[in-house]
Amino acid sequence: MLFHRFKSLHKIETHKEILYKFLILLSILILYFGYMSIEYGILTGGLVAALTWSFFVLCTPIADAGFLLDLPIRLLFGFRMLYSEILVWVIAIALNGYAILYNQEAYDKTIVTMLFKKILLTPFPYWSVLVLSGIGTFLSIYFGDEMLDVLRHRDRVKYHQHAFKLKLIGLISLFLLIFLAYYFLLESLNLQID
Repeated sequence: MLFHRFKSLHKIETHKEILYKFLILLSILILYFGYMSIEYGILTGGLVAALTWSFFVLCTPIADAGFLLDLPIRLLFGFRMLYSEILVWVIAIALNGYAILYNQEAYDKTIVTMLFKKILLTPFPYWSVLVLSGIGTFLSIYFGDEMLDVLRHRDRVKYHQHAFKLKLIGLISLFLLIFLAYYFLLESLNLQID
């Protein structure tokens, strides 16, 4: 069954592009892990690479780092991206909980992780970055799931064209408001690394 799904995905041009983008992102992540492992050793380098990934999961208002898992899982297994993104967030939060409690010096290796440490250790006002990022991420994932549902032929009957357009306009408007709020929040907080 998995082979059949993968074979059918490979035939569709849009899915080919998604597969190529996924492979490029995965290659970048592997190369970054390799570089960090050479620079700091495999354990510390692996942790720094994972913390960098978790920064992009928890501190950006779109599902960029989750894209490595969410979309391929949805396309291969039909598992909704919303649920896999929840799992991604649980993993990212648990990873940072471990690093904060047992290995805080791993955050001091790169600029991104130093900034991330500052955000995590300063609840007010920096956790608002996490909140806005979470709202934006899950809104974009919800939107992505809806789009994939509409694209599937058997689900087209379920969605009326007019209602879907209104929903689409509402979601895009809400996402733009969150993105603007996120931008102005980052600017107003004047996040800097000491």
